[in-house]
Amino acid sequence: MSTQPQPTDSASDPAPSRGADAPRSLAEALRSRDDDALAGLLRARPDLLNPVPNDLTQLATRAGTRASVVRALERLDRFAQQVVEALAVASDPTSYDEVRGLLAGDDGDAAVEAALPRALATLHEQALVWGPDDRLRLVRTARELLAPTPQHPSPTGLGPTVAEATAGMSPTRVQDIVTAAGLPTTHDPVSAVQSLTALFTDRTRMSALLDEAPAESVEVLSRLVWGPPYGQVTADPARHLRWLLDRGLLLPTAPGTVVLPREAALHLRAGRAHRTPEPVPPPVEAAREYRPQVVDAAAAGQAYTALATVEELLKDWDEGGPAVLRAGGLSVRDLKRTAVALDTSEPLAAFWVELAYAAGLLASDGEADERYAATPAYDAWQELPAAERWSALATAWLAATRTAGLVGGRDGKDRTLSALGPHLDRSTAPEVRHRVLALAATLPEGTAPVPESLLSRLRWERPSASRGSRPTAQDGAANPSDSPPPQDLRSRIAQWTLNEAELLGVTGRGAVSSHGRALLAGHDQGHGHGHGPGHNSDSEGTSTERSLAAAHATRLLAPLLPEPLDHVLLQADLTAVAPGPLERPLGDALAVLADVESKGGATVYRFTPGSVRRALDAGQSASDLHAFLAAHSRTPVPQPLAYLIDDVARKHGHLRIGAASAYVRCDDEALLNEILADKRAQSLRLRRLAPTVLAAQADPGTLLDGLRAMGFAPAAESAEGDVLITRAHAHRTPPRSAPEPVPDGPPLPGDTLIGAAVRAIRAGDLASTAPRKEAPTSTSPSDGRLPRTTAAETLATMQAAVLTGEALWIGYVNAEGTASQRVIAPVRVEGGFVTAYDHTADEVRTYPLHRVTGVAELADD
Repeated sequence: MSTQPQPTDSASDPAPSRGADAPRSLAEALRSRDDDALAGLLRARPDLLNPVPNDLTQLATRAGTRASVVRALERLDRFAQQVVEALAVASDPTSYDEVRGLLAGDDGDAAVEAALPRALATLHEQALVWGPDDRLRLVRTARELLAPTPQHPSPTGLGPTVAEATAGMSPTRVQDIVTAAGLPTTHDPVSAVQSLTALFTDRTRMSALLDEAPAESVEVLSRLVWGPPYGQVTADPARHLRWLLDRGLLLPTAPGTVVLPREAALHLRAGRAHRTPEPVPPPVEAAREYRPQVVDAAAAGQAYTALATVEELLKDWDEGGPAVLRAGGLSVRDLKRTAVALDTSEPLAAFWVELAYAAGLLASDGEADERYAATPAYDAWQELPAAERWSALATAWLAATRTAGLVGGRDGKDRTLSALGPHLDRSTAPEVRHRVLALAATLPEGTAPVPESLLSRLRWERPSASRGSRPTAQDGAANPSDSPPPQDLRSRIAQWTLNEAELLGVTGRGAVSSHGRALLAGHDQGHGHGHGPGHNSDSEGTSTERSLAAAHATRLLAPLLPEPLDHVLLQADLTAVAPGPLERPLGDALAVLADVESKGGATVYRFTPGSVRRALDAGQSASDLHAFLAAHSRTPVPQPLAYLIDDVARKHGHLRIGAASAYVRCDDEALLNEILADKRAQSLRLRRLAPTVLAAQADPGTLLDGLRAMGFAPAAESAEGDVLITRAHAHRTPPRSAPEPVPDGPPLPGDTLIGAAVRAIRAGDLASTAPRKEAPTSTSPSDGRLPRTTAAETLATMQAAVLTGEALWIGYVNAEGTASQRVIAPVRVEGGFVTAYDHTADEVRTYPLHRVTGVAELADD
């Protein structure tokens, strides 16, 4: 790294350079761009638009801030990051040839040389690099972030230069090193350091020097060469370490700590800054090929299962689901109970719960005793055709930032992450999901990818930041730890995506289905492909694209889903078999009359006295049930089932229960005697009020349940003596909207906003850089302050400009006290106001003259 003074990136930039002169600042480099190039910068780095910069100097300053640079670096692909890392250890400014040498090495690399122009173009576009090919400059903030230090070695594994490592060394010690290396002594430390640097960068002389090294010394260098370059030595180092120290191949940086100079390391690496340059993205490999029809059929089967699972979940919560934890979310016990009800594992239960929540089908009811329940949107969703219901779920899943895979883990404060809890949003999830599926869709139809190849491609497109660790060893440097780093969040989300896409039916047998490909087409807008944010249109256009894609996916999936049936098969063992999905009215009615015994390709329902009584409690009569079964069964109604219905109906309502606290009345005295004699009735504390009436201290509901548990079939009655019909009560939340995804940084700007921002920045830059004629009493424009003239001088200059049509530079303070500089062309001056075309705002405006601080004419050129 050069020790010469570094130029500023943005602040106090000089006037634009003329001719072929290289720009002297980032602001000057941006000023030479056309509008399309500026729009590309704002599109790639949308954080620069919040708020819109006043001019190009402010834009350059913001582009060089730490937060913005870190965000931009994190969104580069692996090779672009390697180019940045090479620029950080190159001289400043550097040349294209030097960067190519650091990446391709002494032997060259055709793949690196082919990919380098694209990577540098990306860095230029994002204003991370500026200047021509012979004077390339990395923005100062990026260089500072990637500069090697003992605490944070460079990602390349390179250490400081000879000049940097010897900065605090005594002149005598420097001369001793020069002499030991076989170089002539010099008259000052600066020339001595230059001489040693020239030796280390001369391939021939450096090879001759290393040929003289003991084998143990070469072994130490080999352990440090790829980094981290720091090691520890004792106060009395071994002979082979002393040989390296004497010749400057190891330089002390602190007591007991030494470093391998950058120039020496580059020689040992054959000029490469990285052990393995990665100019080409790893390919997505095919695992297995299927016929597309097989993939679509498998995906459709999974889609049908997904719909059935979500319906079963919300049906289980139909009368009010689990309570909401005080901190938000679902308790571990309730998640386990839900998993048992869905006959699945807890992680999968968490996925289905989160999917229904993301689609707006369930939410908390907001009551004092807050519970989860289905939303009114669930009722509307149920009425849709099956393919449309699937499309709504899949679209919500693709765009959701909530990440079900995190459930059961812990956050940064060591709190357990619960399903439906407040800390499950991960803003990168939609982009990762889309990119995983888009990469899988690049393979031919019916081809399933190798999962590890997908993960490798994702890591190349958006590598996670990593820092080397400093080795510690006695009399040498230890090898860096070989333990693999913990898996990054993007890779975990990618693995969850592959599993969830299969569960949801977006993929079948690991390959993207036809309807899955159609759905992805609508999500191309607004998603990048590993090289920073993608180009997105206005949000309205994006919404239209997604709606059209969802409709196309629905049309492709609909023929693959089974048609609902209007019949069942009744069997003599008090069961009914549904050989496929049932029409909704038939399924709902059968769910009241019978209990589900097993699921699968066919659903088996079992009729029991309790299930028949449930239907009678819902207001059905025995004749209604006989007619229902006869109408919807392809087989005759078995005699045992008819007897069961008649038996339960004959007893149903024979006992009547009302409020006394509660009472039991019955015309059959013998039956009441039987109840009183039953030991199981003791908890109800019954006593006879009349031959046909018993009173209880229990409430009617408890009394009703207690007698049913004893085998009786009582019916509740109203205060007028009428039988109360108890229907299933569906608890619903108030209207709720689906949770909004948490954006990953600022929203991507549309073309309209970017175009307006470019015009505003250009206009502001014109106002701040236009050459001016100074009025005799005005402030010098070069000092950055507003012009100052008297009211009379301001009025006279304005009136003269109206006659000549010339533009003026003014200082203006608005009603809020905010000062600004503007370039205006006055059109009319009257009544204490000036009407002018404002070049800064690109529109005609009227200004009060008393708010104009001063005025100056623009220079003739």
